[in-house]
Amino acid sequence: MGDLRSKFMEVYSVLKAELLKDPAFEFNDTSRQWVDRMLDYNVPGGKLNRGLSVVDSYKLLKEGKELTEEEIFLASALGWCIEWLQAYFLVLDDIMDGSHTRRGQPCWFRLPQIGMIAANDGIVLRNHICRILKNHFKGKPYYVDLFELFNEVEFQTASGQMIDLITTIEGEKDLSKYSLPLHRRIVQFKTSYYSFYLPVACALLMAGENLENHIDVKNILVDMGIYFQVQDDYLDCFGAPEVIGKVGTDIEDFKCSWLVVKALECCNEEQKKLLYENYGKADPACVAKVKELYNALDLQGVFTQFESKSYEKLIKSIESHPSKAVQAVLKSFLGKIYKRQK
Repeated sequence: MGDLRSKFMEVYSVLKAELLKDPAFEFNDTSRQWVDRMLDYNVPGGKLNRGLSVVDSYKLLKEGKELTEEEIFLASALGWCIEWLQAYFLVLDDIMDGSHTRRGQPCWFRLPQIGMIAANDGIVLRNHICRILKNHFKGKPYYVDLFELFNEVEFQTASGQMIDLITTIEGEKDLSKYSLPLHRRIVQFKTSYYSFYLPVACALLMAGENLENHIDVKNILVDMGIYFQVQDDYLDCFGAPEVIGKVGTDIEDFKCSWLVVKALECCNEEQKKLLYENYGKADPACVAKVKELYNALDLQGVFTQFESKSYEKLIKSIESHPSKAVQAVLKSFLGKIYKRQK
């Protein structure tokens, strides 16, 4: 894995060097240094799971055949396109949420002399994806399909972000809006498509597959993304901060979390009143009351049940797929997230 990661990072350096010499723009030292710093700060700092998954998935689809240097490079380049997409979403997301930190450092827009220039940097990041695709995939039979895939997934993610934002408009906090179907809809569009479906779809296109023949794969990956987000919501409240790397704030932030939706489903009138009075307040005493209620409703037990049912359902769907190679890709994804602690 370490070797794969270091090769992957080498591809980042190549792509960045090309972008800093893009003939479509006349760079001077100042603009080149700005983009160089902006990329290093925002693109490679995460876990890189989405990007590395393209390479993993492509290897599994090739069923043990040794990949050529070119294949490794192209799969890595597509992986980096997803990491660029993620960076673009996060830079703008942090501005919208007024966040302070991201990946253990100040958000890009919080840095001195950056501010709202970060909004334009987000647009530059998005445009870099098209430049990378043009530089390395033009002439490939699946070139247009890649463009359509990235455009569609970006549209779905932005629309998911919109539902999330308009559901939690400041001053209009209303728990009665929250339900399991709404939670599913937000997660499906905001997270599942770009985090789970996109890496596998990129690998399938590279392997010469037609995505229209793999709607079942998309559905399985969307379900996996929803399972992943429910885990995230659970860990936000019950995970140990030293393990998950952050202090959860879903309760204070009035998030449409799976936990609050489940609590609303199974609490009595008195408990519901307590939720309405305390959810979405930054006061530690209010947060503690919500957590006490979650414990009283045994939401940890409800989650454990959900986790085992989701796993069984996903395994069943995966094993009914006719291709052993596709099964291997999907099982590899599921293996990475099942019973995770962070």
